[in-house]
This record gives sequence, C-alpha cells and structure tokens, in this order.
Amino acid sequence: MGLLLRWIFAFLLLALTFNPTKWSYIHWSMENYIEETPLAVLLGLLLVIGYIIYLRATIRSIGGFGMFLVLAVVAALIWVLYDWGILRLDNRDQNTWIAILALSIVLGIGLGWSIVRRMLSGQYDMDDIDS
Repeated sequence: MGLLLRWIFAFLLLALTFNPTKWSYIHWSMENYIEETPLAVLLGLLLVIGYIIYLRATIRSIGGFGMFLVLAVVAALIWVLYDWGILRLDNRDQNTWIAILALSIVLGIGLGWSIVRRMLSGQYDMDDIDS
C-alpha cells in the first residue's frame, strides 16, 4: 500500500504541474499570472518542494543509473504494448499522459525503494544515524 500511495502522489505531482487538459498549474498560471501572482508563486513553490522531496529521495535511493533503468523498463513495456497493437502513439494527448505515467513510476519507485528492497530481501535500510 505504501508503494502505491507514493506512486499516486508522484503521478498527482506531475499531472498537477502539467497535463494536456486545462486543469494544470502551467495552464492556469499562464492564464492567471497577472491577476493571481501571489497565488501562482505560492502554488509554484509548493510544487517545487514536492519535486525536491521526490527527486532527492529518488536520487539518494536508486541514483541516476537506477532512474535510467526504471525508465528504460517502462519504455520497453510501452514498446511491447505498441508492437502488440495494444497501444497507439499517434495521439499527442495520450503520449503526454504516458510520459507522466512513466515519470511517476520512476519517482514512485525511487521514493519507495526501501519498501521494495525490504520486500525483496527482507533487510531494512538505515539512513544517517546520528551518534
């Protein structure tokens, strides 16, 4: 359940920032920045904090190479689905949602890697214990 929640929050973070609908921070702020500058700045800072939390944890837990490997596996899965005719890539909006999904999987696994590692190996991680 913990890994699923981490992925859902990563998906929401990315989708709230940008998506092909008009319901995203990028679209809203471009239309309302002049009238709603303080709110646009506040929401932008909250999104940046979310990205810092996710990216720092992901880089710390699986590193850049791990991020590349997870993204490569997701890309290979998309390729297989396309090759089998299950997925079509001619719709720009659908491609944007696929990219959001792929990036959210990378961030979700990065933030929840300790859970995955513990499930696979039975070992707990210990981080920066002060003496």
